[in-house]
This record gives sequence, C-alpha cells and structure tokens, in this order.
Amino acid sequence: MSFTPLHDRVVVRRLESEEKTAGGLIIPDSAKEKPAEGEVVSVGAGARDESGTRIPMDIKAGDKVLFGKWSGTEVKINDEDLLIMKESDVLGILS
Repeated sequence: MSFTPLHDRVVVRRLESEEKTAGGLIIPDSAKEKPAEGEVVSVGAGARDESGTRIPMDIKAGDKVLFGKWSGTEVKINDEDLLIMKESDVLGILS
C-alpha cells in the first residue's frame, strides 16, 4: 500500500538514536528519548492560499529533518512506524 499525504503534510521516518554515550556507556531503552530527527518519506502537494494558488513545499522526499519533540501523529503503514506532520512542524533540514 502506498500513502501520499494531503496538502502541506509530510510523512517522516524517525532516525534511530545512538545506543552509546560519547564515553562508551550503553543507554538502556527505558532511558532513551525519542529522536527528533527523521527522513522524509513523502510529501503532499502543498497548501493553498486565499486565492487558491498552491504554495509549493520546501521539503522533498529523502530530506533529513529536525522536528519538535511532540510533533506529528504516529501511524503504522506497511508494518512501519511513521509520523505524519505539517510542514510547519519541521524545524529545519539537516545537511
């Protein structure tokens, strides 16, 4: 099944966080925070302004992005945990 978000929404796959600290200590799963970095899987066509003109998206599939800790809605598509969020929830693109 394929999924295409509508309007100004993006589908993001979380990137896994580090298993060890800089000093080499292993972090248990219960102490890990959810990562706030992800890879964009797909994007909508963009929102429309008051006159009906489509506003193009600044984000494209494949971009690595940083988003807010509580951003998005968690969904499961094809047995994969993904996030759906508005483009405005994305804080920036990582290069």
